[in-house]
Amino acid sequence: MAGLLNIGLTGLNAAQLQLNTTSHNIANAATPGYNRQGVVQTTNDPLFSGVGFFGQGTRVANVTRQYSQFLENQVLSADNRRSEYATYNAQISQINNLLGDPSAGLSPAIQGFFGAVQEMAANPSSVPARQSLLSAGEALVSRFQSMDARLTEVRQGVEGEIGATVDSINVYAKQIAELNQRILIAQAAGPNVKANDLLDQRNVLVAELNKLVKTTAIEESDGQLSVFIGSGQPLIIGQSVSNIVAVPSRADPSRQTIAIEAQNGQLIYLPERLIGGGTLGGLLDFRRETLDRTQNQLGLIALSISNEFNAIHRLGIDLDGLLGGDFFRAPSPVVTPAEKLAVEISDLSQLTGSDYVLARNGADYTLTRASDGRIFSVDPASAENTYDGLQFTSFALADGDSVLIQPARFAARDIAMGINDPRRIAAASPVISEVPVANAGNARVSAIEMVAISSVAVPSFELSWDGSNLTVPATPAGITLDPSSYDPLSDATGKVFTATVGTTEFSFTLSGTPKVGDVFQFKFNTDGVADNRNAVRLGALQVEKTMQASATGAPTATFQSAYSQLVSFVGNKAREVQVGEQAQETLLRQAMDARESLSGVNLDEEAANLIRYQQAYQASGRVMSIAQRLFDELISIAR
Repeated sequence: MAGLLNIGLTGLNAAQLQLNTTSHNIANAATPGYNRQGVVQTTNDPLFSGVGFFGQGTRVANVTRQYSQFLENQVLSADNRRSEYATYNAQISQINNLLGDPSAGLSPAIQGFFGAVQEMAANPSSVPARQSLLSAGEALVSRFQSMDARLTEVRQGVEGEIGATVDSINVYAKQIAELNQRILIAQAAGPNVKANDLLDQRNVLVAELNKLVKTTAIEESDGQLSVFIGSGQPLIIGQSVSNIVAVPSRADPSRQTIAIEAQNGQLIYLPERLIGGGTLGGLLDFRRETLDRTQNQLGLIALSISNEFNAIHRLGIDLDGLLGGDFFRAPSPVVTPAEKLAVEISDLSQLTGSDYVLARNGADYTLTRASDGRIFSVDPASAENTYDGLQFTSFALADGDSVLIQPARFAARDIAMGINDPRRIAAASPVISEVPVANAGNARVSAIEMVAISSVAVPSFELSWDGSNLTVPATPAGITLDPSSYDPLSDATGKVFTATVGTTEFSFTLSGTPKVGDVFQFKFNTDGVADNRNAVRLGALQVEKTMQASATGAPTATFQSAYSQLVSFVGNKAREVQVGEQAQETLLRQAMDARESLSGVNLDEEAANLIRYQQAYQASGRVMSIAQRLFDELISIAR
């Protein structure tokens, strides 16, 4: 009877544990990260007798969790990429809306400004038209500054989120390490004894950490989890946690970089390109790929407009007969620290809009272009240190020093108006030409275009035709002409000459058929109130290609097309990120469905199990009841 009673008891205990486990599954059906648990039941060792082996009931061998590391890794991978795209998308949508806005973008401001230039060129003596141009210039400057201010706000937000994300990473890392310790203690009873609920809790924390930064997790033989980030830098080793910090970059103190703080306090800097995935990877990628480029390209357009417009404006004269000054206050390249190097713009069309880092290592100087990592070798002793349209001088770097060069980053912020008096707008050209009525031929001078001028003291002079060449007068001295020959037969439609008078240089076109002895007079424009030739040149800048030099050195883009390319780049990148996020959401749902099919709690199935285990419990109780009755019968026989 004792054997029968014991067998019933083992069945009763097993059914009780099955009911407990099923109830636990039902209670945690909605618990995030919970993996369905099951009881592994086996028979007790049988008892040998002369006629064979008799069973001794059942026992519970283990409580397992329905878990697949492969399916979990698929979920983690998809969720990591989804988080990265979602973060990138949230950031890029801000500047995509800013750049593409038909009223708040740069395009209408550029069009309005050059429209005002055209109106002033049509009526150069009108002070109201000139005042309208100044107002349009102020509006253009304000638009550059407001857009840069918005981009700066986005940048500050990104820097703040980077710091907050790093703090969250450290919090999760410490919690995972604490669970490592608890799991190690809980599983000390044996290799097959799993702390299922603690493992689920740790998986949830790993999943949350994985949303922040791409991680690689390896479970050790003792059940503890080691977590690595970047290119294999350890974040968690058992119960030891490395602290992640966001610190000012050594190259650019205004931006944060990621480093691991070693036990001795030394910082191990992690290259941005190695920190991929998750919120942190999305923030760093957005900052490097889109935000930096957008702010630099916007600044590059501001640089080009201000410098190109100023260059033409300085070649004209204003209503008072004075040479034009700077219409805009053109920004200069920013060097950090400024005392280590002097940088000037030598060729606007060659500027790439990238940042640069100049570093000295012993006697070697290297210049690294941030946009693509290209490295230039620099020789401070050379007279020619020009790279991408930048001229480097006054090297003062000590061994180990580095200098950050940002030609365009702050240009949209720093651009300003150079004049505020409408009379100071240089709409007229300084040099005019006259053809005496005594000339016997019909040759004419046209299209006078200034190349250089530094003073209004331009002497009057005459060029005379000797039958094959234009000759310069003996006085004033120093006048040169290139070329001097002219063929009335082949050049009658027009030939361009360049005249140099001291520091004044200009070109003009001679056309028609001159006669021997004809002269062509040139003099300073003393009454240029109604002259609009320089204003026309200023207006022509709107459609002139001045930016983005090709491999041959020829500019390929106008101000408007350069901005359109920037808008197109940001728009395409935003669409790419949106599509990527949608694709990863689909992959995540599929991966989660596959995981749930194995690990998720099915309430219908668990309800059926409850009935089944209840019946098993009742049946085992019935066995024990029969054993009790048989025992009572034996007692009564003995009486």
